[in-house]
Amino acid sequence: MAEGEWNGEFDPLADPDEQKHLLSVLDSFRSYRRLAHLNATHVRRQAFYSLPSEHWDSLSQLDDLVDSNADLAEAIFKVGFKTFIAPALDSEWVATIVGPKNAHDEFLVYSTVMDHLNFRTTPENFQNDVEKARSTVNQFYRDWSVEGAVEREKCFDPVVQALEQEFSKQRTQTPSLSKADMRVLLPGAGLGRLLFDICRAGFSVEGNELSYHALIASSLILNHTQKVGQYKIAPFALQSSNHISRHDQFRTFSVPDIDPEEELNNATHGTDLPANERMSMAAGDFCLIYNVPSARATFDAVATVFFVDTAPNVIRYIEAVRNCLKVRGLWINLGPLLWHHVSPSRSSGEGREETTKKHSDAGIADPGSVELTDEEVIQLVEHLGFTIEAHETGKIETGYISNTRSMLQTFYRPSFWIARKKDTLPSSAG
Repeated sequence: MAEGEWNGEFDPLADPDEQKHLLSVLDSFRSYRRLAHLNATHVRRQAFYSLPSEHWDSLSQLDDLVDSNADLAEAIFKVGFKTFIAPALDSEWVATIVGPKNAHDEFLVYSTVMDHLNFRTTPENFQNDVEKARSTVNQFYRDWSVEGAVEREKCFDPVVQALEQEFSKQRTQTPSLSKADMRVLLPGAGLGRLLFDICRAGFSVEGNELSYHALIASSLILNHTQKVGQYKIAPFALQSSNHISRHDQFRTFSVPDIDPEEELNNATHGTDLPANERMSMAAGDFCLIYNVPSARATFDAVATVFFVDTAPNVIRYIEAVRNCLKVRGLWINLGPLLWHHVSPSRSSGEGREETTKKHSDAGIADPGSVELTDEEVIQLVEHLGFTIEAHETGKIETGYISNTRSMLQTFYRPSFWIARKKDTLPSSAG
């Protein structure tokens, strides 16, 4: 993935509302340290100081962990600001408001500029962005830590294995076929780990993501990683309930667990095509980008993981997948059905966020919400032009950013299915 770039017509600064939202997202990462200290440590000081003095040390530990999380949040802020905002700034104007004393401190320069920009949204929307920033930091535990591999193996490995099996089938018919010849689409790419894993396996893969929080965070980890374990996060430090010990609450994890660039440089898998030419990210609404004539029959496979339930009307997703898949192309899906109730402006769910904007075709922002059972989803997929080749439920059990030492455990038993696009579509499918 080219540094700081996304595919498609993606210019958030061209629309005033979109620009305001982007700036609010950046501000939510910039404000992580201040707000986390305010809400997690300052508010609790009085309660902690009522404890014996030997217990006060846990409060200072919490302060340190907030700062550690904030280091990652501020790194995301700097990448996003440098990518989207800095190129459009007047350097002479910036010099007048920053001053020579802070000119070499990247965070202070960008933060000072933010203070001079008019982008304030409603308190409700900003609070929503703040919660997403916090969720995004925690998401690094699942996607980019050694310990998160437990959840990744449950959710990502079946997808990669299905792609490998499909490649083996196709290669028996076309011996000269390379993995790089197989184009895979990954909607809801999030922080980019599955995108990376599919590319590392040798395939050509395009991620798609709507959330600015996820887009900027994935750019940080995929394009700006300097070393393994560059950041240290404490994803459970700000959760106050169901801990057996403070040690459990304050556990830290190093991210990323690998250097993505180094790993991809060493993972050729028999193809001469460099990894950075096999992996890309398209920003925007999945339905608006891929359910159009220009995207028709462009991918050999589509993989959706914890994504289908983000649709207010899953038919829109099915139509977009069908449109962008080649005939006989494969759709691999794994996930629960925690249906999101999408409002006309924002939606979110357990670290998987979407943002929307007004459009003649509103994509996932179209009004209405349909919550189907797994059986009904399968029936729809079949009715709209697919053959189900495999389907299982209850065999996979996984958490989602789970604290395995918590007294409260929540697990999903996601549905896993593989569907193939038919040669001909039923007349009712269009």
